[in-house]
Parts: sequence; structure tokens; C-alpha cells
Amino acid sequence: MIELLVFDVDGCLTDGSITYSENGDEIKSFNVKDGLAISTWIRMGKKAAIITGRRSKIVERRAKELGINFLFQGVHNKDEVLDNIRKELGISYANIAAIGDDLNDSKMLSSVGKSFTPADGSHYIKDICNTVLSAHGGQGAVREMIESIVKDNGTEEEFIKIWK
Repeated sequence: MIELLVFDVDGCLTDGSITYSENGDEIKSFNVKDGLAISTWIRMGKKAAIITGRRSKIVERRAKELGINFLFQGVHNKDEVLDNIRKELGISYANIAAIGDDLNDSKMLSSVGKSFTPADGSHYIKDICNTVLSAHGGQGAVREMIESIVKDNGTEEEFIKIWK
């Protein structure tokens, strides 16, 4: 059973676009449907992590809004960070699902029990993932991932009842 979800940001939680204002502010857009699914997962007592190669106060804010348990930014070795989280939680890789879209996610995706990539993920990543989602990054891919996992975990009713 999956207990921990791990998310890459750019290209998974977002569409991969990075916009800069004239003042140099970075702008990212997140999908509200992805966010609802993540917060519901956490309300079910499950864990979630963001492991991303970039640093952004926007990502920190989004993680806090959603109640994400673990946030690691500026990471070059995602599988090492994931191993530390796994050890802290006392779970096996079989109990972890992750989503990533590009080469810097490949080691992490290869080590987890269930790996996902958005429809617009790199073909190199599509070749190693268990599931290529029909949605693109930032456009409901994370929601699709979570709905698949709660079905596989047999916790779909619990997921739905959170909001009833």
C-alpha cells in the first residue's frame, strides 16, 4: 500500500513554465484540482513530499497551504533525499509513489514502488515509469496520479468521504 507521495514541481505540479516579472519576481501556476487531491490525501493521514531541483518561495507557500509534510528544494540528488525520508518514516520503497517528468527525476522514479509521469514528460522518463498519465503537468496529472493510487490502495471511499 502506498503511504508516501513524492512530487517534482516544474512539469508536474506546474506546466513547467517559469515567468519572471519586470521586478525579477518568479511566477508559477498550480492546479487547484491537484491541490485538493493532495490535501485530501494528507487529511487521510498519509504523507507527501516535494523534492525539487529549483528553489522558490512560491513552492514553499504552496507546500504550506497544502500541508505537505516534507519540502526539499535545490536538490541535485533526489534519490538520496528520498532515501532519507523513507528511513525517517520507516517505510520501504514499495510504499512510495512518485511523479517526475525529466532526467533529473530518473533515479528517484526507478527506486519507488509506483512511478508516474505526465503525458508531456520526457520520453526517457516515460520508458522507466509504471504509468504515463493522460494529463499534462500542471493540468491535473497529480490529481490523476492520486486517484489511481487511492483506487489501487482500496481507499477510494475514504478519499471521497473526506468532503461529505
